[in-house]
Amino acid sequence: MTEMVYGTAPVRAGEPILPRWWRTIDKWAVSAILLLFGVGLLLGLAASPPLAARNGLDPFYYVNRQMFFGGIAIAVMFVVSMMSPEMVRRAGVIGFFGAFLALALLPFFGTDFGKGAIRWFSFGFASMQPSEFLKPGFVILCAWLMAAGQDPNGPPGKTMSLLIAGTVVGMLAMQPDFGQAALILFAWGVMYFVAGAPMTLLLIVAGVVGFGGTVAYESSEHFARRIDGFLTAEIDPRTQIGYATNAIQQGGFFGVGVGEGEVKWSLPDAHTDFIIAVAAEEYGLILVLCIIGLFCLITVRSLFRLTRERDMFTRLAGTGLACLFGVQAMINVGVAVRMLPAKGMTLPFVSYGGSSLIAGGIVVGALLAFTRTRPQGRIGDILTKGR
Repeated sequence: MTEMVYGTAPVRAGEPILPRWWRTIDKWAVSAILLLFGVGLLLGLAASPPLAARNGLDPFYYVNRQMFFGGIAIAVMFVVSMMSPEMVRRAGVIGFFGAFLALALLPFFGTDFGKGAIRWFSFGFASMQPSEFLKPGFVILCAWLMAAGQDPNGPPGKTMSLLIAGTVVGMLAMQPDFGQAALILFAWGVMYFVAGAPMTLLLIVAGVVGFGGTVAYESSEHFARRIDGFLTAEIDPRTQIGYATNAIQQGGFFGVGVGEGEVKWSLPDAHTDFIIAVAAEEYGLILVLCIIGLFCLITVRSLFRLTRERDMFTRLAGTGLACLFGVQAMINVGVAVRMLPAKGMTLPFVSYGGSSLIAGGIVVGALLAFTRTRPQGRIGDILTKGR
């Protein structure tokens, strides 16, 4: 029926996969992602050697690992971006259930690495954070349910997605990992809004979230400590937020110079959650603004390209992934400049971390697949049909 109304998509007979992929991909977004990875390696060269020295490792141990996992992430991104939306949907649904099972096993086999939250599986040579891989699968599954729910004979997709979101958020809050829980709930809310949610329901969800935050503050010492630290007017200079704030102030507009920063010697998570503080201190506000600009370019261009998409699933999934990617970056930067409470969230493609890099490759790969140029039944598509 869709083809009768809008016309079939013109296909160039015998066109190889790679030329067709290159012709339809968002090249600006791909370039921005590769630039972010390059910036991450540059900052890793500055932030990682002090940590390696404290652990008695080779100075570039963490940089080499970042290059290894980053190479895997880039390869995954390109492979996923070549898939059709239907293939991405199938892989995403399967991936969600695999990550959900891993998340359910965390309380029994997981570890916290001394950070107060059981979020990782440790394999000795590497570790894995299931919540990172859960995010893209969750977005794709919920987008599929919401799109299917709009069919006259379809399932109650919005209700089912709400139940899945509540279950996932509850499991993440039990770790506790309130940052990932808030990010997933935000992505679900954006998709629900785009799918045509009533404002009343969104207000009810917002009220439930507020009530849940109050309960978490009263019952979780980990959560309460971070909220109290954020609301306190005075900053303890011996905390990670204190070190990061001082580094940003010292950096100024042009930075103190490459390799001259001091925060990396005192900040435990300088190579992960607070990598932006290293960038601000050594390279100044200029590099920070460039990093923010790259994230804005990827997010805004993706959302703009999705406005021309007619398929509801592709539009919802792409919107959720774009907001997931952009908001995670915003949270990471917001924590470093003390605009948000500490969340323990990495900066995509910039921070060190195998799970973060590979999961980020899945997210942007699926986003690139959803934003590839496809004929949408416009008059220009019909006139060029058969060329």
